[in-house]
Amino acid sequence: MDTRPLGRSGLSVSHVGWGTVKLGRNTAVKFPEAFALPSDAEARSIVHNMIDLGITLIDTAPAYGLAEERLGDAILGCRDELVLCTKVGETFKDGVSHHDFSAKAVRESLEESLRRLRTDHVDVLLVHADDDDLALQDGTDLVQTLQRLRDEGKTRSIGFSGKTTEAAEAALGWADVLMCAYTMEDRSHEAVIKAAGAAGVGVLLKKVLGSGHLPAAEALQFVLNNAPIASSVASVVIGSLNSTRMEANVAIAQR
Repeated sequence: MDTRPLGRSGLSVSHVGWGTVKLGRNTAVKFPEAFALPSDAEARSIVHNMIDLGITLIDTAPAYGLAEERLGDAILGCRDELVLCTKVGETFKDGVSHHDFSAKAVRESLEESLRRLRTDHVDVLLVHADDDDLALQDGTDLVQTLQRLRDEGKTRSIGFSGKTTEAAEAALGWADVLMCAYTMEDRSHEAVIKAAGAAGVGVLLKKVLGSGHLPAAEALQFVLNNAPIASSVASVVIGSLNSTRMEANVAIAQR
């Protein structure tokens, strides 16, 4: 698969990335249809199928239930071939999200993620922001904590996955990577995506299929062929358990 540089991070990522929320969590999600979680054996097979498609960027998070642990088990032996992205700030327990962006919680969260992923570092560490995403960056030690973790080699790059354009714009001042929502129905982040590209900040797109509510082929083609942002986007992250559907997505990206 085509790979692209992730901004100035020094990383290269597959143009289509894989999001793993469905690998470990099926409650309090926004997908249009209910789904069962795969078994451990099925999860390993799904991970290997995605890698066989040429996907090198894998996005996960502590808030994705069993996803990190299952991913860590499946990638033993091929970790160095992948770009692992995880997050800090949100956990999911007993059907409810909990947020903690303190230095202690962020550091402990990453350490637990490394343990579950069976690695000594991740390649991308993002803030899993809550609704108050702008305030997180101002007047707290969150950014400094992320920078220290990068300096310590526990992550190769740091960044932000938020909700508002204002927060994304603020993150341009310190982030190596931005993860932005962008769809054929919501282009609100278009200007900041272009600005990120111009500044050398890597861009990952999320929710491009509207969490399954948009027609997949049409929605993906729109994002990939949208001239205003195309040159700024390193990877389009899509969550799926179906390798056949992901193969079709990869084929669209390679046209």
